[in-house]
Amino acid sequence: MAKAAEKTATKPGGAEPSHNLLRQFYRDMLMIRRFEERAGQLYGMGLIGGFCHLYIGQEAVVVGTQATLKEGDSIITAYRDHGHMLACGMDPKGVMAELTGRATGYSKGKGGSMHMFSREKKFFGGHGIVGAQVPLGTGLAFAHKYKKDGLLSVTSCGDGAINQGQVYESFNMAALWKLPVLYIIENNKYAMGTSQARGAAGDLHQRGAAYGIPGKVVDGMDVLAVYKAAIEATEYVRAGNGPMILEMKTYRYRGHSMSDPGKYRSKDEVEDMRKHHDPIELLKSKMIEQKLADEATLKEIDNEIRAIVVEAADFAQQSPEPDPKELWTDVMVEA
Repeated sequence: MAKAAEKTATKPGGAEPSHNLLRQFYRDMLMIRRFEERAGQLYGMGLIGGFCHLYIGQEAVVVGTQATLKEGDSIITAYRDHGHMLACGMDPKGVMAELTGRATGYSKGKGGSMHMFSREKKFFGGHGIVGAQVPLGTGLAFAHKYKKDGLLSVTSCGDGAINQGQVYESFNMAALWKLPVLYIIENNKYAMGTSQARGAAGDLHQRGAAYGIPGKVVDGMDVLAVYKAAIEATEYVRAGNGPMILEMKTYRYRGHSMSDPGKYRSKDEVEDMRKHHDPIELLKSKMIEQKLADEATLKEIDNEIRAIVVEAADFAQQSPEPDPKELWTDVMVEA
């Protein structure tokens, strides 16, 4: 999954994404969808323990945003993180191995679903504490500014985390020091089991207004809308203007976690989103309508993705569990 430097970017007011980029969007979103479906199956089989929060339905947010980033930009998010890992190019085998607690996983089988990282891909987690990643992401932005490397931090959180106090401490510092950070609010309408309308006053993209941080609402179910908004936002941030907020209106099809039956919303609501707003189906229809691909070609992509996911699951199940001695490693670092 390539970064923007390897793609033909859309500039504000410019040409539409290329044929190849649209195919890449489709492939990347489908990879996340099929991977998460398989992860759900493995969880049901007892092969994934602990918590497991699936990204199904929200694929357009991370795929559209990631496509605008440069090599070296920092990425940090919350615990609904598998999609972020795959979008930034982490190996599906290593991600699945970590989910199943195997030694070949990204955190040696000790981090699980919520806590895996990749220095190589500049992915800094996966964090289980609600809102904790926001000050960390702001710190990553401070590091980029200190190093004067021209890079930025993409810091994602949910509509529940946006109500946490440390988020606003971070906004204050980011605005005060004009830090290169793009805050992404993944508003999937439900913070665990409470609807955003019942738990969060006002418009979330305006939460930074008191600090002078501009915000914008984006259709997070449309990968092209996300891509175009992210281009404008990253250009704004890279120009030295300080932080910006994008509120992505998206939706998760599954419960908050695998243990959540999601009875706080109706089946009709979920089905309506799947039928009329699914990000993968929307892009598929657009590509077929514009004769950029046909059903057979897209089926081939799906078959290819399914094979990769099956291989990742087999790799994970065949990998060894961590040696008990690993319990005492990676606990402290010598300064």
